[in-house]
Amino acid sequence: MNATQKLHEIGQSIWLDNITRGLLTSGTLRRYIQDLSVTGLTSNPTIFDHAIKNSHDYDEAISQKQKEGKSSEAIFFELAIKDLMQAADLFRPIHDRTNGVDGWVSLEVSPLLAHDTAGTLSAAKALHARAGRPNLFIKIPGTSEGLSAIEEAIFAGVPINVTLLFSGAQYVAAAEAYLRGIERRIAAGLNPDVGSVASLFVSRWDVAVAHKEPESLRNQLGIAIAGETYARYRALLDSPRSQRILNAGARPQRLLWASTGTKDPKASNILYVEALALPFTINTMPESTLKALAAHEEFGEALPEDTGKILAEFAEAGIDTDAVAAQLLGEGVASFAKSWNDLLDCIASKSGALTAA
Repeated sequence: MNATQKLHEIGQSIWLDNITRGLLTSGTLRRYIQDLSVTGLTSNPTIFDHAIKNSHDYDEAISQKQKEGKSSEAIFFELAIKDLMQAADLFRPIHDRTNGVDGWVSLEVSPLLAHDTAGTLSAAKALHARAGRPNLFIKIPGTSEGLSAIEEAIFAGVPINVTLLFSGAQYVAAAEAYLRGIERRIAAGLNPDVGSVASLFVSRWDVAVAHKEPESLRNQLGIAIAGETYARYRALLDSPRSQRILNAGARPQRLLWASTGTKDPKASNILYVEALALPFTINTMPESTLKALAAHEEFGEALPEDTGKILAEFAEAGIDTDAVAAQLLGEGVASFAKSWNDLLDCIASKSGALTAA
């Protein structure tokens, strides 16, 4: 039994943080499902930008759609939805077997809508309807405007992956938006079974404080934040409020670890995977991290015993985690917007080059 299978036995789902047409057509994604216990997939604009820029897999489709007079954004969503529909179909047996707990794929609304509640909600409904797959999440960022859209989307029956969460407080805000949406469905006599995950970004914490923290605390902040968030997650799952919606037929929103690829070349390549091997969670990992994990037969212990003590040591070192969380959210929104614009520029550039050729 390799390490990927052991994570599955612990009760954690492994999702791949990648999608390319080559992964689908080569059979690689199918192999990851069969051999490496991969049970879901996430995507974002950066992933699609790299996929389109670094291959010719999309050239013919881009050329055809450009001739039809479609915008770069329209072309992107057609390409992305086609890929994710195929991926969703590969994961559908898992989704059916687990009664909708697992086997999901994710598609993100335009990051330019991060502070536009109405625009986000409209896009989420439209994209989910276009895909026509029950196991497709729409990704919405955990900004204040995004939280309002999340509640409304859940109430409308759209499954949501809440992205760009960086702290326990942000997680709780996202979880409460989900709960409000479900509670409103129950009050309205609607089926409360609407899936959702809340994605906490981990490694970016350690990048943000690199060379500012004491050497003894290097690469420990992301894991400590995750530990504090996990404690809040478990407490919320056990709360009377959650138990009431579960009793009415809802499912709990699951906690997902995102940004789990190791950034420090001196650290273990499965640093965050080992530390966050916790039941009833998801780890969505880059392909390189998945392969590194598959090469292991053993991995170490999960969270350190006292993450609160570690967080206190960071505070004593002068690191304000609330300020860093706000900084990371702002940077994340800006980074995703830049990736989105780069992606559209890439499609426009390819369209022009293909037309000229």
